[in-house]
Amino acid sequence: GFVTPDVPPGHPDFGKVYPCECREGPMAARRVERLLRLSNLGLLAQHTFETFIPEGVALNESDQRNLRNAYQTCKDFAADPKGWLLITGTYGCGKTHLAAAITVALVQDGMAVLFQTVPDLLDHLRATYGPNSTIGYDQLFRDVRDAPCLVLDDLGAQNTTPWALEKLFQILNHRYNNRLPTVITTNTPLEELDPRLRSRLTDEALVRRVAITAPDFRGSGATGPLSDLSTLSLQADKTFESFDLRAKELEPDVRENLACAFSAARQFAEDPQGFLLLQGDHYSGKTHLAAAIANARVARG
Repeated sequence: GFVTPDVPPGHPDFGKVYPCECREGPMAARRVERLLRLSNLGLLAQHTFETFIPEGVALNESDQRNLRNAYQTCKDFAADPKGWLLITGTYGCGKTHLAAAITVALVQDGMAVLFQTVPDLLDHLRATYGPNSTIGYDQLFRDVRDAPCLVLDDLGAQNTTPWALEKLFQILNHRYNNRLPTVITTNTPLEELDPRLRSRLTDEALVRRVAITAPDFRGSGATGPLSDLSTLSLQADKTFESFDLRAKELEPDVRENLACAFSAARQFAEDPQGFLLLQGDHYSGKTHLAAAIANARVARG
């Protein structure tokens, strides 16, 4: 059941309803399960502190020292997650790896953590309005807003619609006011972010900032403008081998459709000619197949 604290009017808990102790355990367990499912940690497990290269690749002494300091600051946060941690730097400098490493370390310590890229998070929230959503908007919004630790990757990459900005502000403002542990990565200059978000991200009393100066890790192996623009390193886990055809859960006609899309993508990767257009609903596998094509081509040099 639920209980209402016996406190006088004017007390912060007056009129509020809380779950009694008999319900807190099961509710907490379900919440952890939801957060882990949303975080898709199976694909992040490879991004740990152990697999990170603190010295980088072919870096000068100054950038090596900067990256080692960033690595240590993130390890310190994972050991004692308090306040906010803001990780900034260019594409491919290691921000996402460090944010994922924090997530993996905290989960291993038994803490409920939610890891999401900002565009994906907003897509999840939008999808709750659909008739086939398995979770309501209010529930998902509360899970994100109140997560014991929230890791948001790629702030600034989202579509800057009024709705998106308002949702982000509501989430981050709540966490700011309640001093909830939060990790944020961005390659967007702070002066280009929404002023309300910027004011909270620059509060030195709450936010530790890690500014990585190292260039794109891929720079040692790829040259030209495409290596500077591509964010394929963030999709390294999306291959044809890791694609789930969901044979046991889909209806026969839908299963056949997905298999045809998979086959078309694989054939295109073998011999890319012309255009390939992949269409479908949110989370139908479009991005995975597109990234799988790109990863297959990169693997061939």
